[in-house]
Amino acid sequence: MDCIVIRGGRHLKGEVRISGAKNAALPILASSLLARGTSTFKNVPLLNDVDTMRRLIVGMGATIEPADAAARTLRICTDGVSDFDAPYELVKTMRASVLVLGPLVARHGRARVSLPGGCAIGARPIDQHLKGLEAMGAKIALEHGYVVAKARRLHGAAIVCDIPTVTGTENLMMAAALAKGRSTIENAAREPEVEELGRVLNKMGAHVEGAGTSVVTVEGVEELQPIEHAIMPDRIEAGTFMVAAAITRGDVLVRDVVPEHLDAVVAKLRNAGAEVTPEEGGLRVRGRGELSPIDITTQPFPGFPTDMQAQFMVLATRARGQSVITETIFENRYMHVQELARMGADIVVDGRTSVIRGPSKLSGAKVMATDLRASASLILAGLVAEGETEVLRVYHLDRGYEKIERKLRGLGADVKRVRERG
Repeated sequence: MDCIVIRGGRHLKGEVRISGAKNAALPILASSLLARGTSTFKNVPLLNDVDTMRRLIVGMGATIEPADAAARTLRICTDGVSDFDAPYELVKTMRASVLVLGPLVARHGRARVSLPGGCAIGARPIDQHLKGLEAMGAKIALEHGYVVAKARRLHGAAIVCDIPTVTGTENLMMAAALAKGRSTIENAAREPEVEELGRVLNKMGAHVEGAGTSVVTVEGVEELQPIEHAIMPDRIEAGTFMVAAAITRGDVLVRDVVPEHLDAVVAKLRNAGAEVTPEEGGLRVRGRGELSPIDITTQPFPGFPTDMQAQFMVLATRARGQSVITETIFENRYMHVQELARMGADIVVDGRTSVIRGPSKLSGAKVMATDLRASASLILAGLVAEGETEVLRVYHLDRGYEKIERKLRGLGADVKRVRERG
C-alpha cells in the first residue's frame, strides 16, 4: 500500500493547473445512461472515484473507451445497457454510485442499487432521493441491502427536500428529465456541480430551469440525446492548493479555476491575512507574514464548504490566536483532529465546534488518513511541519485528488509517494 512522505519547510512557488471536478464528473458520467448512443466527456479527472463510476456503468453493459488519455477524454456508448444492478462491491466504496438510480428508473423503468458507502464522515442517508422518486410514481422496496425501484414511466411531481442534498437534487433532476410532465424540486442544493449538471441535461435536450438555485423546475421530454461536454474545474482541489500557498508563505498561481465558485474560500483566506488576487487564467495566492485567526461555520453553497474545513483547520494552527470552526454538515468530520494533535496541533473539540490555538509548532510524524479531505489536511500539515511526515492510507486521497504529490513537487515541495514502510 502506498503512502505519502513529506519533508516540510519549503515555500511553494509557481503555477498549478486544477483538474476536472470529481463532484461534477460523477453525476455527468451517470447522466450518459439517460440517452442511447455515444457521449464524449473531456477534462475527466484521473481519480479512483471516477474509475468506480466507469466500472459501474461498464458493468451495466455500456462500453467506455479513453478517446484521448492525455486530454482526459472518455467516450461512453450506452447502446448495450441491459443490466440495471449497481452491486455492493462497487457501491460500498463510493456513495455517489447512487447517482445511477435516477437515470436507470427514468429510462429503463427499473434499477437495483446497493445502499451506498464512501467516507466514514457521518450519516448520509438517501431518503430524499427515494421520497422524490416515489412522488414521481416509482415503487420503492428495500431488499437485502439494496434499493429496488420500478416504474413504467415516471411522472412530474412537486418535491420539497427536507434538507438541501447535492446528490439527491442531481438524482431527481436526472429522473425528472425523462418523466411525463413538470417536476419542481424545492429546497434544492445550490452547488456549482448541480448547476453544471443542469447545463449538461439541457445540452442533451432536457428542459431544466433554476439549476444552482433553491427551486429547480424540469419539464420532462420523451428522449434525450448523447452529447460532448468538458468537465468544470474542481473548486475543492483549487481551494486546497490555495491554502497550501498561504500556510507555506508561498506565491502560487492556481490556474483553471472559476473564481466565483471560490468566493467563500477567498474571503476566509483574506481574513487570515493571505493575499489573493485574480489574474488571467486563475487566482494568485501569496502568504504574507503572520496569519490571523479565523472563525468558520460550514454551510451549503454559497456558504463555506464542508470539504474545505479540514484544510482550513491546518491554516488555523499557523495563525496567532484562537480560531473557531463549526461543522454543521456532517456530524463526524473531525477525525483528522487526533492526527493533527499527534503532530503538535492545539485543538479542542466540543460537539460540532473545534477551537484551535496557534501558532503551533508542528513536527513530522506518521499519521493515518481517515477520509478524503482529512488526507489533504495531513498533506498540508506535512508541508509546514519540522522533519518528515508519513501519511498512510492515501487511497482516500486518490479518490479526489489527481496526482497531488506531482503537482506539489512542481511547486517546490519535498514530497513523494512510496510503498508503505514496515
